[in-house]
Amino acid sequence: MLAFPAIDPIAFELGPLAVRWYGLSYLVGIGLAWWLLNRRAGHGGDAGWTADQVSDLVFHAAIGAVLGGRFGYVLFYNFNEYLANPLELFAVWRGGMSFHGGMLGVVIALMLYARRVRRPFFTVADFVIPAVPIGLGLGRIANFVNQELWGAPSLVPWAVLFTQPAAGGVARHPSQLYEALLEGLLLFVLLNWLQARRPARGVVSAVFLAGYGLCRFAIEFVREPDAHIGYLWHGWLTMGQVLSLPMILAGLVIFVLALRAARPVRIR
Repeated sequence: MLAFPAIDPIAFELGPLAVRWYGLSYLVGIGLAWWLLNRRAGHGGDAGWTADQVSDLVFHAAIGAVLGGRFGYVLFYNFNEYLANPLELFAVWRGGMSFHGGMLGVVIALMLYARRVRRPFFTVADFVIPAVPIGLGLGRIANFVNQELWGAPSLVPWAVLFTQPAAGGVARHPSQLYEALLEGLLLFVLLNWLQARRPARGVVSAVFLAGYGLCRFAIEFVREPDAHIGYLWHGWLTMGQVLSLPMILAGLVIFVLALRAARPVRIR
């Protein structure tokens, strides 16, 4: 068992303003993704992208992620509470973000952007998606610092004894760090390795959808479900798993369709 390290969730204070690690993870994630996309565009790996276009693309994706993440949390995890008090929807400083909602927000933002610049949607998506795991990994580390979204009780040697009273005083899986490794580091390496081989259009997007869905579905087995939702079916199915299944299915379908579309037509 490991004791939770004494990490203050507030990174620093500027007068009355408290800057939290969670907020910094968003800013740093967006900044690093912006840098990576500009670097790729400038080195000829993805010709046709200018610095201004990359900036617009990152702006669209960031707005989609934040708005979609907030609305998704309300819709998927706390709908009744926000229905009773709609103004809480705008209280973003209280926390509450959903990856699946953020993903839908990014998809809508990329569709609007692709339409405006007259590029195929998957050309845009395949370009930006390999940078997404940067933000995912940093966000999960921030979840660990905040002592939230922890894992189920466990006796493994690396189980962490969180200090929050809600953790119950028992050692738990550091599921936030599991997700940082799988959704962050592993997906980042896989997607960028794949993109460097210039696969058929849509393949990178498909691998991200299926890959994230599989990682999240697996980790949910050792992650404590939201207390107000609990398990949805026979003591094991969680909301995170329910929302991940469509991602896995969509990824597999897009992967097959992308390979079929890229297959050369044989003239007999």
